[in-house]
Amino acid sequence: MSKGKLLVIDDEERLRKLLARILQLEGFEVIEAATAKDGLRKLEHEVVDVIISDVKLPDINGIELTKTIKAAYPAIEIIVLTAYGTIGDGVTAIKNGAFDYITKGDDNEKIIPLVNKAMDKAVLQRRVSDLETKLSSRFGFDRIVGTSPAITTAINLARRVAGTDTTVLILGETGTGKEVFAEAIHQASPRSAKPFVAINCSAFGKELLESELFGHKAGSFTGAIKDKKGLFEEANGGTIFLDEIGEMDHELQAKLLRVLESQQFIKIGDTKITKVSVRILAATNRNLQDEVAKDQFRSDLFYRLSVFQITLPSLRDRRKDIPVLAKMFIHQYASKVNTQITGATADFYNKLEVYNWPGNVRELKNIIERAVIMCDGTELDTSVLPYEFDSSPAANNSASTFDLSAIEQQHIQRVLKHTQGNRAETARLLNIGIATLYRKLKEYGLD
Repeated sequence: MSKGKLLVIDDEERLRKLLARILQLEGFEVIEAATAKDGLRKLEHEVVDVIISDVKLPDINGIELTKTIKAAYPAIEIIVLTAYGTIGDGVTAIKNGAFDYITKGDDNEKIIPLVNKAMDKAVLQRRVSDLETKLSSRFGFDRIVGTSPAITTAINLARRVAGTDTTVLILGETGTGKEVFAEAIHQASPRSAKPFVAINCSAFGKELLESELFGHKAGSFTGAIKDKKGLFEEANGGTIFLDEIGEMDHELQAKLLRVLESQQFIKIGDTKITKVSVRILAATNRNLQDEVAKDQFRSDLFYRLSVFQITLPSLRDRRKDIPVLAKMFIHQYASKVNTQITGATADFYNKLEVYNWPGNVRELKNIIERAVIMCDGTELDTSVLPYEFDSSPAANNSASTFDLSAIEQQHIQRVLKHTQGNRAETARLLNIGIATLYRKLKEYGLD
C-alpha cells in the first residue's frame, strides 16, 4: 500500500530518477516532471500530497512555483531542493509556503525523514479538509433544499451575513428550519471551528434557563452541589443559538441584553464577571414587534437582536419545493430502514402539494418517515398518507376536488385498496363491467 503520492520536479534527469527510485523503495508513489509547466499540468490530473522541486528550473523559478502551487493547492506540502550556497532561496521559498528545503548533495538519509514529516502534515490537512467538507454537507447551506424564490432569498441573506459577527434574528413558523439555518450560518462563519450551541428557551422555566445559559456557583440554590458552566461559556469563541427567544422571561431578557452589549455576565451566586466571545443567533415564531407593544418583550433587546432579520417561508409559500424535499426524505429514510423504496406515485406528490402543512418541513419529514415504514412495495402511494390528507382544507378547496374525473379516480383507488387489487371484485362493487374498469384504469394511469 502506498504511503502517499509525490511529484518530483527537476530538469536534471539523472538526479530526478535517482530521487524517485529512492522514494519508491520507501513505499511512496512517485511521478516526475522535468519543468515547472509540466509539473503544473500533472497537478491538474493527479492528486499529489508532497512535491519535491528544484529551485533552478528552466522555465519558472522554484520559489515562484512554490507560491503558485500553494495558492492553487494549499494542502500540498512542498520541499525545495537548493544548490550549495543558495540557502537563501530555500528560506524565501519557506516564506512563500514551502514546508522546508534541503541542499542538493546532502545525504539521502536526510531526505526520507523530511518527506515523511511533510507527508504526515499533508495527510492530516487532507483529513481536516475532508471533515470540513462533510460538516459543510451535513450542517452547511448545501443541506437546505429548494429553488423557490422565497427560500432562495432567505439562503442568499443568510450567506451574506454568515461571514460577519452580526447578531441575526431568524423568523418563521414552527418547523420551517430555523435551527438548520442557524447551523449553516455558523458553519460558513469564521467561528466554524468553535462550538455551535443551541437551546430552546421555551423548554425551561426562568431559574433553570438562567442557570443553563449563564451557569452557577455551588450552593447558590438548592440542588447546586457544584459549579456549573453555562452554555455561553460552552460556546465561547463560537455561536449560541437561542430558539424561541420570544418565550424568555422579562427579567432574564435584561441579562441577555448585557451579554449582547458587553460580552460579559455574572453567574448565579457569583460575584466575579465572566467574559466570553460569542456570536448570538436567535429565532422565534412570534411577532416580536407585537410582543414589544404588549410589553411582553423588551424593545431594547428586540432592536439589538434584530440588527439583521431573515424570515423563513412556510411550506405553503414554497409548494414547488415539496416534491424535491419529499424525494430527499424518501431516500434518507429508505436507506435508514433498509427498504427497496425508489420513489412515489404522481398522486402521492400531488396530495403533498395541496396539503396545508401546519408543521411545515418538520411535518413533511415526519410524514415521509411514517409513509416509508408503512409501505410494503417499492413506491409510496396515497394509501400510506394519514387520513387528514383527504380531509384537509387545502385538499378540499383544490380545483381537483370539484373535478368529476378526479373524484371517480379517487373512488376507484379506494375500492381497489379495499379489494386488495382484485379487479373483478372491484368492478362488481363499482357496478360496472370488467372491460369498463380496465378502460378507466388505463385512462387514469392506474393499470
